[in-house]
Amino acid sequence: MSRATTLSGPVRRAIFSYCQAFNTSNKHRRPISTYGYTQAKSLVYSKYGEPKDVLCLHTHSISPPHSTLLTLRTLAAPLNPADINQIQGTYPSLPPFTTSLGTPTPSAVPGNEACFEVLAAGSSAPFRKGDWAIAKHTGLGTWRTHLQVDASRVLRVDKQGLTPAQAGTVAVNPVTAWRLLGDFVPLDAAKRDWFVQNGANSGVGRAALQLGRHWGYRSIAIVRDRPGAEGEALHRELHALGATHVVSETEALARDFPDRVKAWTDNGREAVRLALNCVGGKPAVAMAKVLSAGGHLVTYGAMSRQPMAVPAGMLIFKNVVFEGFWVSRWSEERPEEKERTVEALLEMVRKGELVDVPTAEVPWGWGTGVGELVGAVQGTLEGYRRGKGGFVFGET
Repeated sequence: MSRATTLSGPVRRAIFSYCQAFNTSNKHRRPISTYGYTQAKSLVYSKYGEPKDVLCLHTHSISPPHSTLLTLRTLAAPLNPADINQIQGTYPSLPPFTTSLGTPTPSAVPGNEACFEVLAAGSSAPFRKGDWAIAKHTGLGTWRTHLQVDASRVLRVDKQGLTPAQAGTVAVNPVTAWRLLGDFVPLDAAKRDWFVQNGANSGVGRAALQLGRHWGYRSIAIVRDRPGAEGEALHRELHALGATHVVSETEALARDFPDRVKAWTDNGREAVRLALNCVGGKPAVAMAKVLSAGGHLVTYGAMSRQPMAVPAGMLIFKNVVFEGFWVSRWSEERPEEKERTVEALLEMVRKGELVDVPTAEVPWGWGTGVGELVGAVQGTLEGYRRGKGGFVFGET
């Protein structure tokens, strides 16, 4: 585990000054429960922009739960690219700005994933104190020490054999990988079917490699170029997770890449039936070029923000199918299927068949300063990181 990057002194002082104007109650003190009220701290933003410019730490109280309400304590919450995009205002779904937390201006809480512990439950809520839960849908606002939600908005998780970080990161990236491999084209291990993916060291990519190995599929993993020992170590790591072959983006864009894939697939007799794209642009087209006739390229991200220029021959002569997948919409449309997928993935985690992505833990206690938290969020925008950032909550 590595520690996340923090901001420089001047930037941290600027953030503190801005947030002091926003919230004068941001003091280092322990939470006090008076008459059943729970003290909480939330990262909030009242306008769109870069995290370092708009995030503040807001202190507020949560009343005792009644009826089907739950009071939850956050145990772990990852920092995902989609979370940053929501803060920037560029994501397709954005949480509403409200004053429900008592902020001086309408604000939203970022964060879509987390593992929670139930502190208290209303009389009609089907949860008990001490249960673990995760968000049923995105947009819950998870970057906070505590929250209160209706029980219908979370799923109970059997915590046996799990860490909070494992439970709190299953609902987006691993679920995406499961659906990508299973929903678009039938892969047949007996026929030695292949899939190819870019961004293979991402959370989705790592999960796809492990699921592919578990189901008997062969795979080609494409990653951005990394120099020397760092690149070699990453290639070894992805091979260990299940990749049959690992290549750099430069290798995938080279003229001889289709010939290499043909050699790996027994002179093309084994089909490359599926390509998973989270980059876009030329790297995506390079994958499409090695797909077998009737193959599917499924886009679930666009990190390069570049369009794909698809040669007409792929459509006319190879009948390559281009599709898209957004796990948020899929989850809204198929909540029961999502719950089954989450349960299956967590069982794999318990058995050691699905391992965590490398993480950079960001400790969040009651006295943690806004600069440390915002610095960790801003760090997710940096290039090569040694691990996926995630808040780990201590004494809150």
